[in-house]
Amino acid sequence: MDNVIDRLLKSEEPSVRYKVRVGVLGEAPQSRAVRRLQGQIRRSPRVRSLLSERTADGRTPRGAYSKWDGAHWLLAMLADIGYPPGDVSLIPLRDQVCQTWLSAGHLKKVRTIDGRTRRCGSQEGNAVWSILTLGLADERVDQLVENLLRWQWPDGGWNCDKRPAAINSSFHETLIPLRAMALYGRLTGRRRALAAAKRAADVFLKRRLFRRQRDGAVMDPSFLKLHYPPYWHYDLLFGLKVLAEAGFIRDRRCREGLDVLQSKRLPDGGWPAEARYYYLGARNGSGRSLVAWGGANRRCMNEWVTADALFVLRQARRLP
Repeated sequence: MDNVIDRLLKSEEPSVRYKVRVGVLGEAPQSRAVRRLQGQIRRSPRVRSLLSERTADGRTPRGAYSKWDGAHWLLAMLADIGYPPGDVSLIPLRDQVCQTWLSAGHLKKVRTIDGRTRRCGSQEGNAVWSILTLGLADERVDQLVENLLRWQWPDGGWNCDKRPAAINSSFHETLIPLRAMALYGRLTGRRRALAAAKRAADVFLKRRLFRRQRDGAVMDPSFLKLHYPPYWHYDLLFGLKVLAEAGFIRDRRCREGLDVLQSKRLPDGGWPAEARYYYLGARNGSGRSLVAWGGANRRCMNEWVTADALFVLRQARRLP
């Protein structure tokens, strides 16, 4: 384990080094050394590429939710890779995102069917989590949170499935709101948000993160593949990561998922990305990424996946 940590600490990516130093080795994010490292992240080629298509007004040209080069996704990725908080140059992106999810036209499309609001909670959830993580929150974050609280389903999650027969929350649409509610509740002390996060966590825990309640079968084979970035998609590592952030990783119902994650460790000590949700290239289209994230190869370590896996195992007290 020490060998793979040493390899990651020598990575050319300052964000990988940040993930290991803060998430695995436990360095204080407020320390002078870590703040210097975050300055390197801000100036890194990766960040410059991610932000390279902003227009003169600081926004993205293809819409806030354009996959994966819109303002929504840029903020989410910057937040996940350790970009320093409080950068006012990102305010136009924040405003673009908030205006999208709080516009009258958007809210008018929200439908309640058979007592359940059919809404993709991952969208508002990602906005809340990324804006808070990047230190850019204003009163609109409270509005986004209130909407999520109002739209939460009886079983604790969210779902945008408009079929009346859909009565269970979606893993895809519940994980990111859980992440947002846990962070918002921790920062503000609001009990409603913390209670919402606990209810959302139970959506995953009672299914042991990937099994159907009805018969114990694997819900979806893609849930057991490792990705980075997962974007809005659920997978086992992303689920464990969010449960670790929210303080639920030591629940006994996480044990099988942790065992599966450990079983995917490569002989060299790292973990692979087994699939990916993005493509590279100049062609504009849904799913285009402005940067590579280590590719997907079952036999080769992916630094981003490995750093997140080590974070999860540290939080679960499974590291030596």
